[in-house]
Amino acid sequence: MPVDRREVLMGAAIGFFVPRARAFAAVVRNKMPWRADAADPPVPVRDGPWQFFSPLEAAVVEHVVDRLIPPDPETTGGKGAGCAVYIDRQLAGPFGKADGLYREGPFTPGTLMQGAQSALTPAEQFRQGLTALDKYCRSTRADRGFAELDAAGQDQVLRELESGSAALEGVSAKDFFRLLLQLTQEGFFADPVYGGNRDMCGWKMIGFPGARYDYRDWVLRHNERYPHPPVGIGRPGRTGP
Repeated sequence: MPVDRREVLMGAAIGFFVPRARAFAAVVRNKMPWRADAADPPVPVRDGPWQFFSPLEAAVVEHVVDRLIPPDPETTGGKGAGCAVYIDRQLAGPFGKADGLYREGPFTPGTLMQGAQSALTPAEQFRQGLTALDKYCRSTRADRGFAELDAAGQDQVLRELESGSAALEGVSAKDFFRLLLQLTQEGFFADPVYGGNRDMCGWKMIGFPGARYDYRDWVLRHNERYPHPPVGIGRPGRTGP
């Protein structure tokens, strides 16, 4: 009988790995083989004053996120979901300072596939973008800032940012809009421990189970709404359904 090459290779792999696995095996009785919250959990965002935005900046951002994700009868909008709070804490933290990123240049315009190509940190980009947005609105909207416009006017300004037709001073309108949209989406769908997605509104809207231990029974049940409430990573004693 001819020897199957695949069987030989698989047998050799099993013979190599099994003794090592046995060497580290342990018998666990009458307790779980892990301890809840043994890893370093993220520090939950607490209610309090703005850490990065000034009150005027925060008012603009709250209007922006509420136009990017407007409320409807079933789900709150970006402001109610805490997206501005999420953005504020992100910009005040390691992300805003571009910690861990290469910052030595050269910095040249690139494609979206190449990622960020700026000498500015996200916090610097955001602050300059807000300043430029205010100047743009006041010069084109009868000296009214973004937060002073009605919903239709705010939507039009955002469309101008998205298309790049808005002439922002010293800032790429398209790049600023992409950063606004990215952080707003993150704030709406990230775990509530980071300050957004209040009451897990984003997860409830799409039926996402969150950080549940096991929901394999539902993976292949398409077009059925998941019946259990979502669980966040910041919720103590998290368990399965």
